[in-house]
This record gives sequence, structure tokens and C-alpha cells, in this order.
Amino acid sequence: MLPITVVIPVKNEEKNIADCLETLRSFEDVIVVDSGSTDKTVKIVTENKIKLIEFIWDGKFPKKRNWVLKNYNFITDWVLFLDADELLTEEFIEEVENKIEDTDVDGYWLTYQDYFLGKYLKHGVPMRKLALFRVGKGEYERIDEENWSKLDMEIHEHPIIEGEVGVVKAPILHHDNKPLKRYIERHNEYSSWEANRYISLFDSDKKVWERFTSRQRKKYQYIAKWWWSPLYFIYSYFFKFGFLDGREGLIFAIMKCNYFFQIYCKIQEKLKSQK
Repeated sequence: MLPITVVIPVKNEEKNIADCLETLRSFEDVIVVDSGSTDKTVKIVTENKIKLIEFIWDGKFPKKRNWVLKNYNFITDWVLFLDADELLTEEFIEEVENKIEDTDVDGYWLTYQDYFLGKYLKHGVPMRKLALFRVGKGEYERIDEENWSKLDMEIHEHPIIEGEVGVVKAPILHHDNKPLKRYIERHNEYSSWEANRYISLFDSDKKVWERFTSRQRKKYQYIAKWWWSPLYFIYSYFFKFGFLDGREGLIFAIMKCNYFFQIYCKIQEKLKSQK
């Protein structure tokens, strides 16, 4: 068994959770942290005999992932945070097993391959998350968002790792079975969060910027520029060969471009209201 605890934060994931759990049989510990699901999520988890923890957010720090890190009694040295719409492949599991066997690395960046409109996209800008790290060596960044965030889980917060960080090359499959409507609704929520996050950075001290990864610094330096979203489209669709994914690749690139344009518009709206 892999000496890793897999933590799956969920809410109303009946369409995805069963497939996700099916890929986790070789892990020493698996827990699902539920935020009051009203569908069949809890029933599916209990039928699969997986540990279930109910989480009720009080609107303050910590949110779901940090709450688990602070309160769960881990029996492994490593923790992997996985979303319900993410599937592990044999290649990923084998690479992780080899990497954590004897290493001084304390965390790993993971790469994800998107499933969109019935097709796995092989090109474009891949999603990356720092979601695998040693227990006690990482915690998601704390953001003072009590006045503007309604998301009970760390979505765009990054873990701050004490130590060296490596990369796992084998991808995780990001396979969401929910309809496109939910994809659009979710990214509308995320764009509002990002706009509020950008505005809040003006009141932050320099230590916040110092903790950012180079990717975060670049994002928050340019995300309020009008040209950022079209530039992302050009980079993703042409320079990262998104056009090779056909119709699905084009639609995905347009949707991501629109997501960044939403953030830009919401930032401008908030800046005008402040004036």
C-alpha cells in the first residue's frame, strides 16, 4: 500500500465520486470531507466503505483543506489532495511510488489532463497544482477573505511548503461528468473570487508577495490588464498547440479566455466603485 493519505473535499459530487474512489485502492488511507451534500454523494462514499468527515464552515479560517491538515490524525507521512473529478492513472501511481520512496523533496507539483466536451485535451496550457506534500511540511496560504468569499474550500490558494519542491510528470485525468452549465457557473464564482483577491492585495504587506510562486506573481501583475485574456488565448491555442485538439480545443481556449476577461471586468468594476 502507498503510504499516502488521499483527502477528497466534496459537495454534491454524485456524478464523479465513484469513479474517483475506484482509482484509490492502492493507498493506505482515503478520507472524504463533505460540506453538507444534498445528493447521493454521502451514500456512495459509505457504500464504498470510505472514511467520511462532515465539515461545516463558520466563514472564517481555516477552510476545508487547512482544517483537515490541522485536525485529522494522519497515519502516513504524505498527503494528496484530490478533487472528486480527478482520476489517478497507473502511470501516475507508479511514478509517485518511486519518487516518495527515498527523497529529500517535501512536495510535488502535479499536472492534469483536461476532459472537455467528451474529449481528453492533449495540448494547450496544462493545469498544475501543488497537491502532494509531506504531512507537517505544508499548509494552504491564509487569505483574509471573511468579507467577500463564500467558498468553503481553498480553490486558488497555494500550499506553502517548507522545503524542496519537485514535479510529477505523469498526469492526473481531470474528468468532470457534470454538464457545461455547471462549468460556466463554477468559473463565474472563481472569477469573482480572483477579482476580490486582486483588490485585497493592495492592502497586503510585502510578505504576501514574497510567498507567491513565480506563476502567481506573473498572474497578479498582469491579470488586471485588458490584453491578458487575448494573450492567454493566443499562447494557449497557437504557441501551446491547442488547435491540434480540434473543435473541443478551440472552445476550451475561448472559455479560458473568457474566464480571464471576466476577472478583468470585475476588477475594473470594483476599482471604479472604490473611486
